[in-house]
Amino acid sequence: MQRTLFFVPHEFAGIPVFGVGWALLLLIIVSGTYLFVTHRRGGSVAEELKLSGWFWALLAVAIVVVLPSVELRGQSLTPGQPGPPVGLAIRGYGLMMLLGVVSAIALAVYRAPRRGLAADVIYGLAPWVLVLGIAGARLFYVIEYYDQFAAPSWGQTLRNLLNFTGGGLVVYGSIMGGFLGTALYCWRHGVPLLKLGDVVIPCLFLGMFFGRIGCLLNGCCYGGRCEDNGWALRFPAGSPLYSEQFETAELTGIQFAITKAEQLELPAEIEYVLPNSLAAEAGITAGQVVQRITPLPPAIEDLDPARPAEETRWGGLRIVVDKQPFQWSSDELPQRSLPVYPSQLLSSGLALGLCLLLLALSPWAIRHEGLLVVVGFAGYAIIRFGLEMIRSDEPGQFGTGLTISQLVSIATFTAATGLAIYVFKRGPAESTASPEATP
Repeated sequence: MQRTLFFVPHEFAGIPVFGVGWALLLLIIVSGTYLFVTHRRGGSVAEELKLSGWFWALLAVAIVVVLPSVELRGQSLTPGQPGPPVGLAIRGYGLMMLLGVVSAIALAVYRAPRRGLAADVIYGLAPWVLVLGIAGARLFYVIEYYDQFAAPSWGQTLRNLLNFTGGGLVVYGSIMGGFLGTALYCWRHGVPLLKLGDVVIPCLFLGMFFGRIGCLLNGCCYGGRCEDNGWALRFPAGSPLYSEQFETAELTGIQFAITKAEQLELPAEIEYVLPNSLAAEAGITAGQVVQRITPLPPAIEDLDPARPAEETRWGGLRIVVDKQPFQWSSDELPQRSLPVYPSQLLSSGLALGLCLLLLALSPWAIRHEGLLVVVGFAGYAIIRFGLEMIRSDEPGQFGTGLTISQLVSIATFTAATGLAIYVFKRGPAESTASPEATP
């Protein structure tokens, strides 16, 4: 796990980097130089502003308003007051997302002419898919986990919603949003939807290959508990999994029937105690009842306003079992989470495998427009349904043991089956691909 690659500091030489500061000054210099060169070459500055002024204005708004709002803050030394801004975190998750987008677009540009479509179609499609795909991914996540974003004020809630640097995107949401963007683009420009779908569907899973590596770096989308073997993963303090195991006292070796922190209601009976764990050494046994789990605040000397608050560890953990208190300091607790299945690596590898399968099938599927879309969506629905069985970051929904992703997988597979019937009833399409068409 490498959640943060590096920090862009909040200020340099006493002047903020974002907001009204260095980044805005750089934007003014670059845009001014661009307009000056345009004028010297005989171009119209007014016409250029009409064409690209919105782009420069959008960048200015991002620098002045958006980026300062997502800067990390240091640990506050005054209760109830936010800590000082310390800088903008450049996340490994974001880098992998960028690699996924670039690689997916590059592969689509390569494939398009081999399926009778101009590369310009991909360049035109990309903004539609990116904007609506990211919006769909975020909306899906926000709907499912709105309580994580809700804040006392609407302003803070909005800032939480716009903070993409730490993850918070759902694959199925991005697929839905991306599909909507593709459909709108095809409708507006008269491009055959299924033909374009066959071009881009392998690219989707290539992007997902990188995206799931981003999940590993971010520590999200983790698997369920497993034996401590060669392929198990242990995440460090500060990761989402470590925090959850801390909040449920699972780090001490205690296990309840319910493993999700937000679903655990105390008092709760202990279902199992790991041998040789802190709880076992303290004499805690299965069948006892935990009345309270209380994180202990960090010591004052451990608080550093210059460090991001997310890097500040709790001082320890205190639990009450059958009315008897037990307490461990942060140094006594395990420094890494208990082992879990490597769901991110499995998901990444399977996405790459599905991409390669679709590329291999491309020469044989060219006569049936939409066949690759069918195989891609049906294949991913099966993969995702199975992966959810070893993941533990999502609870069951609507009174079932199925996660929201498993329910969507069932709907996706059903839709893919219906599309398959349509594709084969429609019959072979006239090929417009180049004679030397390859994947």
